[in-house]
Amino acid sequence: MTKTLLLLALALSTVTFAQSRAPLGKYEKFATNNKYSNWGLDNKLSQANINLAGLWKKFKKEKDIVIAVIDTGIDYNHPHLQKNIHVLNGDKSANNYGVDFSGKKPTLTPNDTHGHGTHVAGIIVSIFPDAKILPLKYYNPQASGQANLNSTIKALEFAVDNNVDMINYSGGGPEPSLEELKILQKAEKKGILIIAAAGNEKSNIDDKRHAYYPASYGLDNIISVGAYDKTVNIIPSSNWGKLSVDVAAPGHRINSSIPNKQAGYMTGTSQATAFVTGVAALIKANFPELNYEQIKNSILASSKKVKSLEGKTLAGGKIDAEMAYKMSSRVHKFMKKSSPGRTLAKKK
Repeated sequence: MTKTLLLLALALSTVTFAQSRAPLGKYEKFATNNKYSNWGLDNKLSQANINLAGLWKKFKKEKDIVIAVIDTGIDYNHPHLQKNIHVLNGDKSANNYGVDFSGKKPTLTPNDTHGHGTHVAGIIVSIFPDAKILPLKYYNPQASGQANLNSTIKALEFAVDNNVDMINYSGGGPEPSLEELKILQKAEKKGILIIAAAGNEKSNIDDKRHAYYPASYGLDNIISVGAYDKTVNIIPSSNWGKLSVDVAAPGHRINSSIPNKQAGYMTGTSQATAFVTGVAALIKANFPELNYEQIKNSILASSKKVKSLEGKTLAGGKIDAEMAYKMSSRVHKFMKKSSPGRTLAKKK
């Protein structure tokens, strides 16, 4: 059984970003004026970006959101991420900044020697600068596919048992695991949202011969994500499927944090997954009463329909952060109006 990390080429380079045309709000300053941002957040690319600026103008955090990032670990000292790293027990330190399940015994130092996990976490933080990232390392390049799957299962179980708000899993493989499925079903019962990569096998995963797990389990609490480029076309490596891939997000040459305080590019559905996680976390932070189903439905129903993405995703389009927020806000208002009040019973 093989579990492969979703990763394409990494170029160790930084980029210069154009200033926004509009006055910048708190979060927008954070995301557009630092070397870890990317074209998916660029206001000038109105057709390709995720339309985040409008969400930020309305956003009001009501709750901290803990996101388990199950990946290759994290660079604890990275300036883009250090304040966002979250631990469950004790004080955060260089000896306690997550959990590493990739070795013989779990440790509290999930150091990222690969770069993928630091990159994915950086995208989430660029979208939601107050996100609480719980790094859970599963990937060991020296381990077998089965060993990495076993580590994945341990990481998922840890996240679910500790009741995180959501899980970003930018990885997967072509074969299902009953044990993994059971844990994800447990997450569903607990109300935990899973955002999972659709995979980089250039395949239609509606065809069960090309299924990709966990994205292909079809659970209600999973959002499966494909990747598009600046022209809003599915990137050549991305899996697709009008029934199995829920929505698309930016995934081509995405700039973000990499180890050793640097920035660099990566391409794939891993990066696209992080965009959706960031938006879902913003919505949950503003409207903590919404459940995973309401957040998922808001993201899918509000996605921007694009001709080039028709037949490629269930939503038939790309994620639209502001519209997802607006739809979530309407759902939240409806919930408040329809919630019955309680009064003292009175004798007639």
